[in-house]
Amino acid sequence: MKRSTFIAAIAAAAIGVTTLSAMARDRGPDFSTLDADGNGEVTLQEMQAAGQARFTDADTDGDGFLSLAELQARVEARAQDRSERLMERMDADEDGRLSMAEMQSPRRNPARMFDRLDADNSGGISAEEFEQARAEGRNRGSKQRDN
Repeated sequence: MKRSTFIAAIAAAAIGVTTLSAMARDRGPDFSTLDADGNGEVTLQEMQAAGQARFTDADTDGDGFLSLAELQARVEARAQDRSERLMERMDADEDGRLSMAEMQSPRRNPARMFDRLDADNSGGISAEEFEQARAEGRNRGSKQRDN
């Protein structure tokens, strides 16, 4: 297998593996898009095809590789989409700006988050508790990618 084909296949597989976790976090295609044959379930082949399509979309020069510029463009486009969705979801008064009150909506309850981080209920978050929460977040992300 040519080196370029091998690298493209690995990149496509990596993008495909992240397809379901991205979908679950509202950052990728929805179920009906992935279910190409419309039979009510997503197969590995359909996931791989979606991953290949995402790779192809990102590979704007069509050379079978993602350059740093192509990756940056994809990240920037996704960040813009996420920002727009965040604004739509949180801008209660629809003025095109988020106030501190809107940012601290009941869904984003900082006290609840603090309580989760303060594992020993000491009223403060130790460096160990902070690192533990960080590690759990990384583990949760990798489990989503593994599933």
